[in-house]
Amino acid sequence: MTEKHFIIATAGHVDHGKSALVKALTGTDPDRLPEEKKRQITIDLGFAELNLTAANGETIHAGIVDVPGHEDFVRNMIAGVGSIDLTLFVVAADDGWMPQTEEHLQILNYLGVQRAVIALTKSDLGPTGIVTEEIRKQLRGTSFAQAAIVPTSVRTGEGIENLANALATELAAAEPQRDIGKPRLFVDRVFTMRGRGTVVTGTLTGGQLQRGQQIILYPMNLTARIRSLQSHGHDLEVAQPGMRTAMNLPEVPVDQIKRGDVVTVAGFAAVNSTLVVLLEKSPRIARDNAAARPLKTGLSVYLHHGTSRVAARITYLESSRLVPGEKTIAQLKLASPIFAFAGDRFVIRDPSEQHTIAGGLVLTPDGDHAKFRDEQKRSLLVARAAAPADVALWVRSEIALRGWAASKMLLNQSHFSASEIAGAVTRLQRDDKIVLREQIAADAELWRQLRLQVITLIDEAHKQNPERAGLDLNELRSRLRIQESDLFEALTVDLCAGDFVRKGSVIARAQHRPALPAELQPIERKIREALAQKRFDPPPRREIESDSHARQVVRFLVENGEMIEVAPDVILLRKNFESMKSRVTEFIAENGPATVSELRQALGSSRRIMVPLLEKLDRDGVTRRVGDKRGLR
Repeated sequence: MTEKHFIIATAGHVDHGKSALVKALTGTDPDRLPEEKKRQITIDLGFAELNLTAANGETIHAGIVDVPGHEDFVRNMIAGVGSIDLTLFVVAADDGWMPQTEEHLQILNYLGVQRAVIALTKSDLGPTGIVTEEIRKQLRGTSFAQAAIVPTSVRTGEGIENLANALATELAAAEPQRDIGKPRLFVDRVFTMRGRGTVVTGTLTGGQLQRGQQIILYPMNLTARIRSLQSHGHDLEVAQPGMRTAMNLPEVPVDQIKRGDVVTVAGFAAVNSTLVVLLEKSPRIARDNAAARPLKTGLSVYLHHGTSRVAARITYLESSRLVPGEKTIAQLKLASPIFAFAGDRFVIRDPSEQHTIAGGLVLTPDGDHAKFRDEQKRSLLVARAAAPADVALWVRSEIALRGWAASKMLLNQSHFSASEIAGAVTRLQRDDKIVLREQIAADAELWRQLRLQVITLIDEAHKQNPERAGLDLNELRSRLRIQESDLFEALTVDLCAGDFVRKGSVIARAQHRPALPAELQPIERKIREALAQKRFDPPPRREIESDSHARQVVRFLVENGEMIEVAPDVILLRKNFESMKSRVTEFIAENGPATVSELRQALGSSRRIMVPLLEKLDRDGVTRRVGDKRGLR
């Protein structure tokens, strides 16, 4: 049978027996700190391994994260429940539902945890029937409403086996964490081991990590190589999503890593410090609770994402405040960047860190406020928030929000795999919703408008300046106001696949042939005559370009290759340039390396012409300067 990997986290009020229950289930005491032993409460995260066998014979490997229940350590609790599959929700029979029970439930709801088993602990000390009814009442309307409630007593051993069976049943029905090819390990512990160096631990999500693989640590953008991998003390070659994972990173000093950092691999978008999110405030918050106060725009808060905690400021896109039971779209400006995907969930706590006041969903990790002000774009964000697992909606809305998107960005900013993104893009292209060019996916209507605008500009350029080879690409990009080079390149490639051609730095219709207007042709003849009178020592360019019409003619001749620009003030007809080049090579071939003076005399030219001519021949690889002489290459 196959082996499944899951993460379980405890939750519940302080002193309700979470750690004792973990020890009874696994044989491991998760309280590892001396102060935890002394105070007999959990302060930081603890970890244990639980192996279960489902009714169908499947082996279930679960890592348990034991979290503190005391109100002073809620920030540590949140760090432990950010990437879990199931919560072991603990309520003591002698206390019943308590303040931290409620706050932990709200946190789990904000984080989107869907599965739970309720352990009714200390069943030998209280009225289990009454407390069970109270729990059912409190869970009404939540995703845990139908969760199994198992009476247990660590002291007597009652219900421990039943609890293990309930956990196995629940996890057997769960899908293992998805491998989308985007591994992220949110660091929750960092320490050193003698002879090994730095070790980090965390819960691996989104993809695999392998021994020997190169990784990146965000937000510091540090690179390292994984020397070894373990899960609960077992050596691994490959760590799978849903595993508690420890990795040895000896190349990185321990003081450069902290809880909240993220281990991943190269190729993803950079970290961001501005997010657009769906922010919600739980309807469960009691009116007399300080957490019920409205969240006003501009408020400073703490954002908890993964195992990180960072100061943030809220700006709403529509309303000016958020009250319990409501949701709204907001921008979060962070004091330091985080590595987030669209679809990630988070928790918000107040500046004093005494209360959990909101939570939500990342809608886009690249949250430029100005891009989302109009109502149509906000409606796209609302639709995305309502169906975060809909890959086609993600692709369609991301392209519609921005008009276009690089294929890599569609992949890197989302919690979807490359194959899922590719499938959605193909379907949207087939339905004529988007256009694919190069590595760009663009809204079909926007693309049609851009193409029409470009064609109009090129045709206008041909009409106004028929002597020009085409429209300068830099000028075109400026007039289109396209800042993104990828988009502009895709647009020009698309045009050149049809009736247009790219010639150096210009673009033109394929059938366009540059021609001087009739009124400029006499000026062209005059310029040609002036350059032909003294073939190898023509007048300076400034004399040739006596007015704007002459400059127009010279530019036409240069662009069409009939004139060579030797230097800023030296121009030659092409046939004269080629003759001078031949004379130079013949003279050197017959007489050996020659000075400028010798070549000037041989060609009947001047130093004003010969010096820049020879410098051009050097650049073109015809001649080579050695000292004050020129030889052939």
